[in-house]
Amino acid sequence: MTLVAGVDSSTQSCKVVIRDSVTGELVRSGRASHPAGTEVDPNAWFEALKLAIDDAGGLADVSAISIGGQQHGMVLLDADGKVIRKALLWNDTRSAGTASELIEHFGANALVDLTGSVPVAAFTSSKVLWVTRNEPQNADLVAAVCLPHDWLSWRLAGYGPEGESELGPDLSALATDASDASGTGYYNPVTGEYLPEIWDFILGRTPVLPRLVKPGEWAFTPEVTNRFGIACGAGDNAAAGLGLGADIGDVVVSLGTSGTVFAVTGKQSSDPSGTVAGFASATGSFLPLVCTLNAARVMDSFASLLGVTHQELSDLALKAQPGSGGVVVVPYFEGERTPNLPDASGSVLGLTLASNTRENMARAAIEGMLCGLADGFAVLQKQGVECKRVLLIGGAAANPVVQQIAAQIFGVQIVIPHLGEYVADGAARQAVLALTGKPATWALELQATVAPDAHPVILNQYHQALAGLRL
Repeated sequence: MTLVAGVDSSTQSCKVVIRDSVTGELVRSGRASHPAGTEVDPNAWFEALKLAIDDAGGLADVSAISIGGQQHGMVLLDADGKVIRKALLWNDTRSAGTASELIEHFGANALVDLTGSVPVAAFTSSKVLWVTRNEPQNADLVAAVCLPHDWLSWRLAGYGPEGESELGPDLSALATDASDASGTGYYNPVTGEYLPEIWDFILGRTPVLPRLVKPGEWAFTPEVTNRFGIACGAGDNAAAGLGLGADIGDVVVSLGTSGTVFAVTGKQSSDPSGTVAGFASATGSFLPLVCTLNAARVMDSFASLLGVTHQELSDLALKAQPGSGGVVVVPYFEGERTPNLPDASGSVLGLTLASNTRENMARAAIEGMLCGLADGFAVLQKQGVECKRVLLIGGAAANPVVQQIAAQIFGVQIVIPHLGEYVADGAARQAVLALTGKPATWALELQATVAPDAHPVILNQYHQALAGLRL
């Protein structure tokens, strides 16, 4: 049995899966937590990776590994390979102003043509510019800029600061893939090239940037590591799409800390409004994506407010009718990325003496969470994205009430795969491709399928509520 490993280094934790390269059978797995916060020392991620690998029984019998990681996170290295400051994560909104500065300088249309996307606070380019404007002493030290999965692959291969690594601080060895690079704001996913004109503006020079590794190629060969090959890795959403085996006609809706709607397409998207980010996929195609900051935590918040468990929240929601009696939750509790409203706050509207019930409030929370993603789904369709079904993933997707309401809001077939570590699974599939030269053919196991059951009232009143707010 030849084994491969896949890693999901997410915002909250590091997960490792070890699978049979032929059948996809899960042999063992491990996990370790990450520190909370919107800026984190990357060394904590590396320690968590090592703990998760140990928890999974080690890698002595593993032939190949690949790392999927949270997109956008900014890792700054000095000439000695040392981390200069804590990494600013995707959900750190302090760089909203510098995102606007980039748009003002280059123009939204020009940036879409160059990078496929209009920058927001989450993008690495916005974060580096924030450091330039606010921490010039740190900006002066920058010798290389990379992303979480790039840096972790580099460290796992044996590179790093002197005294902390076997291979030393060779910054030229840093490697990435197109999916993660396409979320930086300084990479062209069509040409496959970095953009020095962006770097001239955000830092005044171009630092060392990770070399691009294609699907099926090694980022670090077994000869380099003396252990196992390390494949190119991927951004989290692209890795999840690969782990699900998403194909043309599939739209993936993920309900995690953030919410995402994305699809695999054969052509690059172009949306100067900034709603759709034109990312690359993990397979060499494209991954138009809409992201919201507020997803499963909306349900957490309302369960706490109502003093109930998640199951009790669902039971309450089932007793309310579609549309929640006119109650609407606009769930911008952490600001919002799509639409780009980093300073917005949440709202509850439509309350009357009749509608102000626990049941309506519970259902409105779930409807509001999904309506924001449904708006992104509609924009993807306007961009020409074909949709035959929605693959609903993430912890909240296992909830039957969420599944039912999703079918009512999206109006297409909802498919719920068994709860799994799809980012890590996608990374494991990358390891198989690099190891064998052939894609993994593992089957996707489904938990449930829900038929379309459109109730336009839900989205209609959500849009009316948005129109009445001063956002």
